[in-house]
Amino acid sequence: MSRNYIYTIPLIIVVAIGAGVGIFFERDISEQIVDFIQVDRKARIYPDYSSIVIPANISPMNFAVREDGELYCARISSDRGGRIEIFSRTGNIIIGEVQWSRLLKQNKGGKLQIDIFCRGQDGKWLRYDAIRNTIAGEEIDGYLVYRKIHPGYRTWRDVGIYQRRLGSYAESVVLDNSYFRGGCLNCHAFCNNKTDRMLIGLRSAKYGSSELIVNDGRVNKIGTKFGYTSWHPSGKIAVYSLNNVYQLFHHARKDDYRDVIDTDSALVYYDVQSAKVKRCEHLSRKDRLETYPAWSHDGKYLYYCSAPLKWQTSRMEEITKEMIEGLKYDLMRISYDLEADKWGEPQVVVSAQASGKSSLEPRVSPDGRWLLFCMCDYSCFPVYQPGSDLYMIDLESGRADGKFVYRELDVNSDASESWHSFSSNSRWIAFSSKRMHGVFTRMYFSYIDVNGVASKPFVLPQKDPGYYESCLRTFSVPELVVEPVRTTKETLGKVARGEIDKVVNVPITSATIKNEQWQERE
Repeated sequence: MSRNYIYTIPLIIVVAIGAGVGIFFERDISEQIVDFIQVDRKARIYPDYSSIVIPANISPMNFAVREDGELYCARISSDRGGRIEIFSRTGNIIIGEVQWSRLLKQNKGGKLQIDIFCRGQDGKWLRYDAIRNTIAGEEIDGYLVYRKIHPGYRTWRDVGIYQRRLGSYAESVVLDNSYFRGGCLNCHAFCNNKTDRMLIGLRSAKYGSSELIVNDGRVNKIGTKFGYTSWHPSGKIAVYSLNNVYQLFHHARKDDYRDVIDTDSALVYYDVQSAKVKRCEHLSRKDRLETYPAWSHDGKYLYYCSAPLKWQTSRMEEITKEMIEGLKYDLMRISYDLEADKWGEPQVVVSAQASGKSSLEPRVSPDGRWLLFCMCDYSCFPVYQPGSDLYMIDLESGRADGKFVYRELDVNSDASESWHSFSSNSRWIAFSSKRMHGVFTRMYFSYIDVNGVASKPFVLPQKDPGYYESCLRTFSVPELVVEPVRTTKETLGKVARGEIDKVVNVPITSATIKNEQWQERE
């Protein structure tokens, strides 16, 4: 390499940065692309980051070019200036975080173009049709909290709740099961997309079933584990499910070999100030299975799922396959007056008899406009059902004509979609999907416009484009929050291992859910 060439590279980089252009080279790669042959198709890239809407505060969306060649180049640009050019011998396009962030924020609401070039062994460059994406005008919440677990069902090995700063690749542990000598933790829940109020459920052979509740920085331990939980927007109460869960296996059915059912379930609610558990008779009927609570944005309605109890036993050998596959949940709602602590009458939102499907996991957008839920063929656990898809209801239209009309979103695939949440500005959803590999759930995002139209989803970006090819853990229950969880894992772990010192009675009885004494640590 000549002395002049050594001096030229830093000069090019300095000039490029001054002009708002980022140029990235692998070692000893520097080339001008002057002549090329146009290819009338887009280059194959992995992950698929083409024709999508992205937030301006997302981490660089690194990808691998899946085309034959010995040298690759990606030019990333937008209408309002700025350009990033990357050369790679491997096909892995690794984008600089500073340049990417500057380019996206400079072009909010505009287009993002990716031009991909590939040089073959004959020395000729091919240029593929440009990949064109949109940079949304609205940002996504800054953090995502989720659970990572191995997909096996026999052990609770390496279970943890994690948080990811979406503007970078920084991931940290909120709490994992090493802090309480193994066991399970799940069902994390937040109030109003913030982390000052948080719930995490624990199951431990040594420390028993319990619930950690964070309220304005103070951590308490309740002496039983909540099921699916939803905070009232006021933060004064939390409705949660009691579930008798049973897992079963269809060894003869290759595509649908696992199921989860509730042999019994009910909803109760926890009063934070009085540390009492209360019940509403409509939410804990002995002839129904109630689960998946979700408050409306204003706290005036609780949405939930309810199905008729088809058996009078908790013995699984007496519950037939026909009973299980005939179990379909209605999507319901019930009004609530917080000041009077008074419940109204239940109302059917989506009838299982009319839809022919089971409606599950309702979530209401923070602006009160949209009701997002999933529908599958039967039962209460959509993640095991390939036919589980996401649906939306326009609640504003429902208020006008008294009808709830649901429609399928365009984000669905042939695999299971489930476990979804809204951003605080109601413009983004995060959800789990098995579309990439069929076994492992990954986290996807989609932009929701003012008319409720969902954009093509994209997977959570990773620094290594091949991360998901080698990752053997599944991601679930993605919750978008505007701030990080500030309560340390050491504090949560210490409380998880601590004693329980306050007893609370649960006011509910049924064939399989008995009167128990629940405890809370003050």
